[in-house]
Amino acid sequence: MTDLETTFLRTAITEVLPNLPEATKDILEETLQSIGVETYDDFKFIEESDLLTALRPIQARKVLAAWKLRCQTPETSSSPQPSTALHSSPASSQSSSTSISQSPDVDWVDTFLIPWDKFPQELMQFLERGKRPSPRMRREMVRIVVNEMMRKCSCPNKRNSTEVAKKMVAKYPESLLDVIEGDVVGPGYHSLVKQLQYRIENVKRFTTPKIRKRRHQTDDSDTDEIPPEKRAAIQDTYGCINWHVKFLPLGETSESQEEKKEKIKIMSRQTDADAEEVRHLMKLTFYTQRNQVNQGKNIKCLLEDWPWWFNELGMAVHYKELTGIGLNETFTRNLDLKGKRLLNYFSTVGVNKNKKFLQDLTKFKVMRGELSGCSEDVKEMLMLLLSYFNEKEDAMFCHVEDTCLAEEVEMDKVNLTPTLVVCGQSCFSSKRFMLCVDRTVVHDNIPSFISALCMMFGSYYCFNIHYPSELASTLELLQRYVFLYRLYTTLKCFFSINPEKGTKVEKTNTARLHVNPRVLTLIQELSDHEWRDV
Repeated sequence: MTDLETTFLRTAITEVLPNLPEATKDILEETLQSIGVETYDDFKFIEESDLLTALRPIQARKVLAAWKLRCQTPETSSSPQPSTALHSSPASSQSSSTSISQSPDVDWVDTFLIPWDKFPQELMQFLERGKRPSPRMRREMVRIVVNEMMRKCSCPNKRNSTEVAKKMVAKYPESLLDVIEGDVVGPGYHSLVKQLQYRIENVKRFTTPKIRKRRHQTDDSDTDEIPPEKRAAIQDTYGCINWHVKFLPLGETSESQEEKKEKIKIMSRQTDADAEEVRHLMKLTFYTQRNQVNQGKNIKCLLEDWPWWFNELGMAVHYKELTGIGLNETFTRNLDLKGKRLLNYFSTVGVNKNKKFLQDLTKFKVMRGELSGCSEDVKEMLMLLLSYFNEKEDAMFCHVEDTCLAEEVEMDKVNLTPTLVVCGQSCFSSKRFMLCVDRTVVHDNIPSFISALCMMFGSYYCFNIHYPSELASTLELLQRYVFLYRLYTTLKCFFSINPEKGTKVEKTNTARLHVNPRVLTLIQELSDHEWRDV
């Protein structure tokens, strides 16, 4: 979508629900884009069920009534109209240019003082005592800070907001840091930057044109600001510390690598292969494995050359060398810390989001029945995440009969991205899973759902695969909340991968932030839920 269309949708939302939280506006705008709303005339085709993933029923009915009434108004055109500011006269353009040229240098932010003395006493008490301010107090804090920022500079940019947010978080980390269960989300200040930016945009809303030429970006920009031809490589290397290996291990040659590869092939056909020896050989041949992937060898060739790589043990070795993180152990550790809390949040707070999520939660509870244990918790958690973000289950899973063989899987029904083939009616009843990558079954008998999930997630990194946009929020939440741990950051999510910049999501026409706003909103709500429980 173009900037004009995005502005048109945001304006339509704000006109009807001006007090809607900015994060919810983001989600609603994204929902409208996803169902194809492009003009005011399209509003009359929207149904209430289309909006329930972002709004409560009464809110959905309210906006539908207002939008459909607008469609009946004769003066409403069939396409969004640019702001009148776009048609300004040369004189006004000259005046605008003069104003810009006279604006202070961006270095003002280096000497900017946070107006702590203007904060309400109640807020300062919270900050000084290391308590998290309520959403109301936080909004008031943002308003005061932005007011002071705009006295120094009429048009603060994202870099300015970031520097200000850093100062605020550094002063009162216990109160303002983005944390959940003691783990810092990203660099710890993204949510505050987002709030500052939203407030600045609201203040400027009536004084700036709707369409603005994108300014030249610096080297500090994230992948969304980098030319498209360079983004793919950065997405491939996202989260990795050893993506391109320049040298063979000491004492190794091309011939010795080939010998070890052949030995690994032989051991893959043995039922009693020594796991430690396999692990050692996989680690020694990591150089050759990475070179083959980065040179574009297809999955079938890799499966033939490195059969152990597509086994739980082999993938864990490669993933650890690639990211510096233990795949299964990191997931298991973080699951123990965060899994129950996430399920508790969904069953107590998430159910109030919309009717569809409540229906899905009830359905999954029935499907799970009396089954208990860590694996069942993971299944329920993953299904609820997909429902919460309104992402399709069939983008991650393909269901087949429980007796289905690998060669019987209908590949035209399987996604190109890593997909779990569920052998049974549901994840809860299935006793066997398969992993498909590039529509190739790379493992046809995985008895553990947790192992299957870890291998699916690991495949995105091991084989340079981008997250599909259909699963962007769910996979990033798993990544940041479950899977990664990095020495240079204190965030430990499920898979603990938490780079401060960039994205693993495939390229689309929609710009993406460092941290997915929907993921950040959920993590913030989880953090608030945690503090309320204390």
